[in-house]
Amino acid sequence: MTERRWISKVNKPARYVGGEMNEIIKENAPDLTRFALCFPDVYEVGMSHLGSRILYEAVNRLPFAACERAYAPWIDAEQEMRKAGERLYALESGDTLDKFDVLGFSLQYELSYTNVLLMLDLAGLPLRACERTEEHPLITAGGPCACHAEPLAPFIDVFMLGDGEETICILTEAVKEAKEKGLSREQLLDRLCGMEGFYVPSRYEVTYSETGQVKAITPVAGAPKSVRRAILTDLEHAVFPTKQLVPNTGIVHDRAVIELFRGCTRGCRFCQAGYLYRPVRERTVDTLKEQALEAVKDTGYEEISMTSLSSGDYPCLMELIGVLNGALKDKMVSLSLPSLRIDSFVKNYAEGIGEVRKSGLTFAPEAGTQRLRDAINKNVTEKDLLRTVSEAFEAGYSTIKLYFMLGLPTETDEDLLGIADLATKVISAYYKLPKEKRTQPPSVTVSVSPFVPKPFTPFQWEPQISREEIERRQNVIKQALRTQKRVRFQSHNAGVSHMEAIFARGDRRLADALEAAYRAGARMDGWYECFDYARWQDALASAGLDGAFYANRAREEGETFPYDHVDIGVSRNYLWHEREKAYAANTTKDCRQGCTGCGLMNVCGGKA
Repeated sequence: MTERRWISKVNKPARYVGGEMNEIIKENAPDLTRFALCFPDVYEVGMSHLGSRILYEAVNRLPFAACERAYAPWIDAEQEMRKAGERLYALESGDTLDKFDVLGFSLQYELSYTNVLLMLDLAGLPLRACERTEEHPLITAGGPCACHAEPLAPFIDVFMLGDGEETICILTEAVKEAKEKGLSREQLLDRLCGMEGFYVPSRYEVTYSETGQVKAITPVAGAPKSVRRAILTDLEHAVFPTKQLVPNTGIVHDRAVIELFRGCTRGCRFCQAGYLYRPVRERTVDTLKEQALEAVKDTGYEEISMTSLSSGDYPCLMELIGVLNGALKDKMVSLSLPSLRIDSFVKNYAEGIGEVRKSGLTFAPEAGTQRLRDAINKNVTEKDLLRTVSEAFEAGYSTIKLYFMLGLPTETDEDLLGIADLATKVISAYYKLPKEKRTQPPSVTVSVSPFVPKPFTPFQWEPQISREEIERRQNVIKQALRTQKRVRFQSHNAGVSHMEAIFARGDRRLADALEAAYRAGARMDGWYECFDYARWQDALASAGLDGAFYANRAREEGETFPYDHVDIGVSRNYLWHEREKAYAANTTKDCRQGCTGCGLMNVCGGKA
């Protein structure tokens, strides 16, 4: 590996050296197809991402391919790299990214888009796809945002849509074959275009109406009218890493991870993941036990996170907790459930996952009143919440975090005051316990995030409330909680949420604003210390765009969305019907209780 003296000058050098336990290094043969997984955020965030670990394993199992990793450098490292004339490199080999065949970006969050440009730029690559030649790597991107990443379309050669375990292998093999046959970049894209899970943005032309809305999305060069996302049907036998990378420094989620199931059956109307990852696919207890035991053996971790969109919905959860506790308790390995629904939490879970050591618990009521929880189809009640926190307190937990959203469709100030009222009742639930059960004073954090209307949800037609209104509503809650000493209030930056909404529903014209913001210094925009709202407003103005047009405008039922040529399998009519039910405050049943007709019956057979 090249000696890089600048690393000693940065704040966290361990981010940039590689050499982690369980990294995979393959000898670089001339015919090896080289894939660099690029996570557009810092090492601590990227190393915590389970999806990247899975893809890293999947590509490296291919005998003809080698997969390495790169992360976006923090501000200090970027400055030192530019001073040293250093290009961005992969951690395993130390080779610069321009030497790879494929660069694959994971798009988890809209405000990471400037980091994609940063990584391309630091790699010495042209930002725009139309400017790259045969000598440059193929640039691809996947993850949840790939389904609506039109602002990134001019920068990406091909998007991978949906589950990536199989798709990334198909792509890697296609690149290998293209090299062997001497195919051009365009010929490779022609092969990928039309295959399930692959969206080539250059094969679609977008026109706009006089009012600025998308008028039409027209396929060219034989491209299909729409691109269907890839769906992994057999999760039980899918690739999963047990020799998980162990970081050189502390990361956001520093523990071993097993994935109980993928997808969610609840149908919360604001939740994009609940629609993008349908249908539910589960792993058996035996498989999960084997994966957990191997992960502990191969990593040395003392905690296993049992992750899913709603881990408490795993039907065999109590059995799994018992099996894992029995196998791991003597090793002092604890279990954690990072995603718990209020109505699926029971006292036995709390006791089981806290058998070795106890941490805090997090729940998401999302709204402060039952009317609004019904409107968003949360399907939990105040009674559920108070029962849950009482059982948690009784099991010895004292730290509770409650997540809420602000600015949801139909929300009133009464709903906001309901948030403060719920927090007060949670504190009261602790003091209703017998004195011998009150081991330490309760600590409740109320975290409130502004609602962002996301594509492929029933609320994709809704406007986001203005930045000023977000701040007013935040203050309503803050004032209502001012006398509660045991409750800590957390709110999110209104400007960050505004920009998230702009890019979530944005079209290709935003690419100019994105590049302008990057050239003006925008990067790491998901980090409050780096985010500059004024810079983004200047960038939008330079591109002749109005942020309110994207974020704060209600859509008509039949309006063409910038991402209408992407087919996630859930029908648009179903989403619109769910929106209508929201305004009537009518709920939809969990599809584990019977098919609700979302459009994926051919995949799940009407069974969740």
